[in-house]
Amino acid sequence: MTVVAALLTGLAASLVLLRTTTAVFAQPVLARENYRGHQLPTAAGLVLVAAVIAVEGGRTLAGTVGLGDAATAPARLLVLGALVMFGFLGLVDDLLGDAQDRGLRGHIAAALRGRVTTGFVKLGGGAAVALVLAGAVNGDRPARVLLDGALIALAANLGNLLDRAPGRTLKWGLLAYLPLALVAGLGAPGVALAVVAGAALGLLPGDLREVHMLGDTGANALGAAMGAATVLVAGPGARQITVLVLLCLTLLSEVVSFSRIIGAVPPLRMLDRLGRPATSDGS
Repeated sequence: MTVVAALLTGLAASLVLLRTTTAVFAQPVLARENYRGHQLPTAAGLVLVAAVIAVEGGRTLAGTVGLGDAATAPARLLVLGALVMFGFLGLVDDLLGDAQDRGLRGHIAAALRGRVTTGFVKLGGGAAVALVLAGAVNGDRPARVLLDGALIALAANLGNLLDRAPGRTLKWGLLAYLPLALVAGLGAPGVALAVVAGAALGLLPGDLREVHMLGDTGANALGAAMGAATVLVAGPGARQITVLVLLCLTLLSEVVSFSRIIGAVPPLRMLDRLGRPATSDGS
């Protein structure tokens, strides 16, 4: 499968699932109030995860009958594993979490008081999953496992931190995809990531129009997939810089709102509002 075909197939799978799962997302358990007080279905990121699973399964099945490569490349497994596992952790938080404790400090403080939140489960579980994924690629290089595990976990968390306005996480995720696609080229990592980007693109119009919310399910999954792709295609120096940037952004989010920063910088504000209803200002 070519990169273009992977992108279009991911997009098609996402659009088909959105059209055919309307009843699923109408379930009251998924209803949440957004920043403008509107009731919307959350966890629409399930479509992202399901679309990628469907495409990757179809690719493998087609390969068994001679239509493509039946072998499952390690790059496909890493990207798919990151997407599915972080999507699951995000879904737990979407369904069972509350807004009582926010941010790293809030979840850690609650845990120290003997109360484990779903956010803490997501943070701790995400760190463990990221290490497992990094270890599957470089298990014989402990320093790189730690670095790459941090990169995947921090990228997933950044996706969640950005998810405070319609389309924001999807826009930044797709922007991050562009340089990754150039570096990944036409190989297995490039094709695997193109499926994710296509599926994310399919979710963008509904997210912008406030038809549904990506939720932690989709935000964490998309961020983790981008992090996994970075682990696969970036050199040591680029990965170290990426981890440092992600760590700084995570710490910055504890003291200042990303929405405030975006609102104060005209180019960022223009990008953030692009495609959203005129009355949708973010928060």
